[in-house]
Amino acid sequence: MTDAGAFVDTVREENQTALSRLGSSKSLYAETGGDIDTEPVLRATADAEYAAWQTFSGWAEDANGEAREAFETTAAEERDHYETVLSHLETDEYDPETLPALHEYLRGLESTVERVGGLIGRIVASKRSKEQVVGYFVGDADPQTASVFREFGSDLDDQLERAQVLVESVCDDESDRERALEAATGAIEAAYGEYVENMEELGANPKPVC
Repeated sequence: MTDAGAFVDTVREENQTALSRLGSSKSLYAETGGDIDTEPVLRATADAEYAAWQTFSGWAEDANGEAREAFETTAAEERDHYETVLSHLETDEYDPETLPALHEYLRGLESTVERVGGLIGRIVASKRSKEQVVGYFVGDADPQTASVFREFGSDLDDQLERAQVLVESVCDDESDRERALEAATGAIEAAYGEYVENMEELGANPKPVC
C-alpha cells in the first residue's frame, strides 16, 4: 500500500520544471506547429484524445478487476472527448494525424503497476495542456467552447481520483511505488521531450515560461 496523495505530490515535485513548461502559453504553439488557430488547436486536441482512447482501451483488454474497470471508464471518457472535439471540427470523419510521444511511451508499459504510474503522469501533464486550450478559447471570445474543455479538465480530476485508488491497491511495497513513479516521470518526460523537439523545429526557445 502507498499514500496516493503523497505519490501524486512526488510526481509533481520531481517533474516541476517540465510540467511548468508544458503548462506555459508556448505549449499550444508547439502542439500546433506554430499555427495557433481554432482548427489546428482542435486537430491537435483530437489527436491527443483519440490516442488516449486507444491506449486505455488496449490496457483494459489486458487488465482484470479494479484496474480493468478503471481503464475502461477512462477509455470511455476519452472516446467521449474525441467525439466532442469532432463535433466542433464539424466532421464525422477524422484521420488522427499524429501519435503523441506520451502515448507512444504509455503503450510500451507492460505491468499494471507501471501503467497506473503512467496514467498518473499522463493526467498531470494533460491537465496543464488542457488549461492552455481553455485559455485559447477564452481569448478567442468563445466561452461556450472554453466551457466544454473545462469539463474535460473536470474529467481529468475524476481520472486522477480513480488512479489514486488504483495506486494504493496495486503498489504493495516500496519497489512497486518506485516503478510506478518511474513510469509517471517517463510519461511526463515523453510529453516534455516532444514539446522541446517541436519548439526547436520551429526555431523557438522551449525553456522560458511565459
